[in-house]
Parts: sequence; C-alpha cells; structure tokens
Amino acid sequence: MKLSVFSVVLQSMPLAEALDYLRQNGVQAVEIGCGGFPGKAHCDPSVLLSDASKLDEFKSTVKNSGIELAALSVHGNAVHPDKAVAASFQSDFENAVLLAEKLGVTRVVTFSGCPGGSAEDKTPNWVTCPWPDDFSRILDYQWNEVLIPYWKNTVRFAGEHGIQKIALEMHPGFCVYNPESMMRLRDSVSTMLGANFDPSHLFWQGIDPVSAIRYLGDAIYFFHAKDTKIDELNTGRTGVLDTKHYGDEIHRSWVFRSVGYGHDMQLWKDIVSNLRMVGYDDVMSIEHEDSLMSGNEGLQKAISFLKQVMTFEDRGGMYWA
Repeated sequence: MKLSVFSVVLQSMPLAEALDYLRQNGVQAVEIGCGGFPGKAHCDPSVLLSDASKLDEFKSTVKNSGIELAALSVHGNAVHPDKAVAASFQSDFENAVLLAEKLGVTRVVTFSGCPGGSAEDKTPNWVTCPWPDDFSRILDYQWNEVLIPYWKNTVRFAGEHGIQKIALEMHPGFCVYNPESMMRLRDSVSTMLGANFDPSHLFWQGIDPVSAIRYLGDAIYFFHAKDTKIDELNTGRTGVLDTKHYGDEIHRSWVFRSVGYGHDMQLWKDIVSNLRMVGYDDVMSIEHEDSLMSGNEGLQKAISFLKQVMTFEDRGGMYWA
C-alpha cells in the first residue's frame, strides 16, 4: 500500500510547496482536487488544457516532487436538477477526464450525484425511506430516468479518454451512499464504476467497514482515510440523522475526526488487513476534515497513525505452510 493525502487540506500552499511538505513527511502519493466541491486551488484543468506550457510546468512539478499522482478528484453533482448547476459540475468532470488523459492518470474520484424528485424540481431530493409511496416513485425516477442513463453516457465518454476507474464516494445526500447502492449502480452500468471507500460516511450510518469491504471486494477503486466519532450522549437522544452545522461539535450526533480519534487502532488494522484480503493493495488517501484540529496537526497525527497500521511491503512467502 501507499500513503496518500488529498491535497485540498494544503490549498493555502502552492502545489510545489505542498508536495514538498508531503514528501518530507513520508507521504508517497497525492490525490489532487481539480473541480467541483474540492475546488481548483492546485489544479485548474481548463487552464492546463488550454496552455501547453502550464501543463508542462504542472507535470514537471509533480514529477520532480517524487510523489505519485494517484487520482484526480472532481466531486460534484452532474445530475443536479438545476440545469445550470448540473452543467457546471459536468464541465468540471469532463475537463478532469481530459486532463487525466494528458497526465496518464486512469482514475478519477467523484460522487454519483442526486437528482430532484421529478423533472420539475430545482433542488436535489435524497430519499431515505420507501413510504409514503411518493418516495418510492421518486427513487424510480431518479435511478431509471436520470442516474443510470447519465452514467451509461458518462462511462462511455470517460473510456474514450483512457479512464479505467471512476471511484464514487459513498456519501449520504447522493444516490450512491452505501455499499448496496454502489453495487446497484455498478451492476446497472459498468464495472468502470467502483467505490471510493471512505469509512467516515459509513460509520455514522451504522455500517461495519470490514463487512462492507468484504461485500464490495474488487469493486473498491480508491480509499479515503477519515474517521468519525459517534457521540453516544447526543445519539442516544436524537439518533444519527443530524442536520446541525459541522461546527456545532458539542451538540452533534457525530463529527468527522482524524483517523484514530473516532475508532481505535485495532479497527483500522482490520480495515487494512481486509482491504488486502479482497485485493485492494493501493493508496490510502488522508482526507482531513477534523474541525477540532488544524490541517497541519490533523495531517501529522493521521500520517503517524497510518504508518503504524498500513502494510507497505508485498506479502512474504508462507514458509510455515
């Protein structure tokens, strides 16, 4: 495995400085945001695609750093019911794919997206229950009329430009939010679609990450190393569905934490071991969204923690068997 960082946490630094910081701290790979919700602080595909000299400079910066470019991330909602919003996200995604082709990167990370509840809606509608029957009809519309047709067209475009893996982050608020919905879309569209496995979004839903890893198997295409702390006092009173602002930590049912601050080292060791058992021996990319720590401290603690739990060398021979 290789230790990676999602570079948006270092967006205040120029790319070269950020990569140097990562290298000095023993990080081997980087995931770079290039549009959508992650922004374009380190990489603006529309600029790089239109200026050969700037593209060459970007390539040289990454190459000279000694850090592997593991993926381009362009999380967005290209099936947003507001056509102008959807078009903006779609443009970012397509530019990320075209840039990945120029860079020789074959993996992009994004969201599945979430449509409205009907063709007349202007805002997304995330359904969490089947009744009243309105909700089941919404799900039928979202999946069969919007989501599946969209992704069939999108994987065709991505494949024409060298993309081999589109890693969808299973994130509540979007149609793909858990392992079951991930596999539903993959089975309906293409094996080009797989999971960006981020345990932080699974923990608070009550999903066991080890069970999820076993279920998804070779459909895991990327991994975000981020933790979640469930606040048992608040959850016991209000449950896990929580719309309070992330900054209201003391009242929330759960908050995102750096790895090790939500769950202990043994669980993270089990996650690493099971990833290897199902064949995922790729990057673990730290995503810092811990509101109780600075970006630097959160990264330092996550890097130190993961160095203890990750397995970096190839398997040895079983001399005892």
